[in-house]
This record gives sequence, C-alpha cells and structure tokens, in this order.
Amino acid sequence: MSATPAFTTLAQPGPARPERWLAAGGALLHQAFDLAPGRTLLDAVAGPLTGMRGGVVHLSGGSFSPFHYVMPALSADPRFAAYYSETYRPAGETRLERASATFGERDGAPFLHVHGTWIEPDGRRRAGHLLPAEVVVAQPIRAEAWVTAGAAWRVEPDAETNFSLFTPAPLPGAETGCLLLKIQPNEEIHAAIEAAARAHHLAAARVRGIGSIVRPAFADGRVIPTIASEVLIRDGFVRPGPDGGPVVHLDIAVVDVAGDIHEGVLKRGANPACITFELTLTPE
Repeated sequence: MSATPAFTTLAQPGPARPERWLAAGGALLHQAFDLAPGRTLLDAVAGPLTGMRGGVVHLSGGSFSPFHYVMPALSADPRFAAYYSETYRPAGETRLERASATFGERDGAPFLHVHGTWIEPDGRRRAGHLLPAEVVVAQPIRAEAWVTAGAAWRVEPDAETNFSLFTPAPLPGAETGCLLLKIQPNEEIHAAIEAAARAHHLAAARVRGIGSIVRPAFADGRVIPTIASEVLIRDGFVRPGPDGGPVVHLDIAVVDVAGDIHEGVLKRGANPACITFELTLTPE
C-alpha cells in the first residue's frame, strides 16, 4: 500500500527546473518612507529606492483611487496551470490594510509584484494582486523596505510555468544581509526555506514576501480546497529547532478563487508552492 502524499501538487505545463529554489544576496538597506498621494504605486515606491535592485516592501494604511486588481483563478488555457481573474475596478476610494510588494526590475525598469488586503468603498474586505502601474495613492501610505543593491529580482521567463516571474540574479559584491529566494512550483515552502537558510548559514531570520499555494493547509487543521491562490506573509521567521537546524514559522493571509480570505499559521510540511514564492530573508 502506497503512503498518502503529504500534500496535493499541481501539474505544470513545462519541464521542471532542475534547481527547486534559487537565491542571491547582497548588503541590506532598511528604509521607511511615506508614499505621496497622486502617484501610481509603482512610481511612489520606486522613487525612494533608486539604486536598489531587489527586496521587499511592506505597505500599510492610507488609500488608493483609482484601484485596480485581479484575484486568483483557474486556467482555461492549457499553457498555464492557474491564472488570474478579470480586472476589478471598484469605484471610489479603497482603504489599504496591508500589502507586501516584491521590488525588482522588468526590462531594465523598476517593477513590483504586490499582494494585499483592503477595504473597498462598499465596506467589503477583499484581497488579491494589485496592478501597481494602475493604482494611484489617494491618502499617504506607510512603506517599509528591506532591499539590496547587491542582488536583483529580475522578471525572466520561467519555462516550468510559462509565466515570466521574478527570479533572483546575483550581482558582483559580497553576499550578506539580504537574501532573495524564489521557490519553484510544487516544492513544500517550509522545506525550501529551511534548505536555503542552511545553505546560506541563516540560523535566525525574518521571512517576508508573497506567493501562491496549492490547497493551503493551516496548523489548526483547516485545508482550503483551492488550487490557485494569492498569499501574503503577515509574519514569518526562521529559528533554530531542537536539533539546531532552521525551522520556519509562517503566518499568512490567502485569498482563494471565490474571493474568500483565510488567515493563520501554516502547517509545516504541508504547503506546496503553486506558481512561485518570492521571499526576502534578513538575518536576526
């Protein structure tokens, strides 16, 4: 009798990448600033981070108008295992709760990949994938960045998923302080983070970023029956376990294909990446 798999995987359209996680690092810059009204989210974040090439930016408070976003969706196209919904454009001012943005570059210009939670003008709480060049800051938003000039997040083709995705790119210089980590599809995210932490000698670190999970499984026993999702890490860290090796704790918000939001601590060993995870690890 075969053993029951620890989690459900999702077949991808292309060949599996030999490297199941990729990482690059550089010196850390930690910076806090406010996003000024009247600018797109992309421009408002990129301006203060001139010279930086990769990292993560946390956003909180304030509001957007206009506000455009998509949610996870099943794919009707065999070229993709999962996809995006139509674009939603709520009229009025949308209040931001929190968001996490991967900061990097596409075609040589600054770019963001952003997941968040917010309150729409009708009072409904929603979550998903913000379109950073189409949303405009209405009320000041607080930003906190952990970034580096020593490694880059670059949007590159990913043959396994058929998407173009942020991928870590090493640059000349010392690797220290800020580690950019991409996890490939169907890899258990805790195991991949722990492997990267061991390889890069991170005994204790904060874990920040976004991604997607196939059938998210929580530590309290909940399993969300969605193969496509959008994930925001609310709190994440690596700590030494009983044997001294790294153990990961991830507290997330995730939205499913029906638009429902689920929050809590993930079950270690039971959560495979759907399309990707983009993480920034900083030592403590």
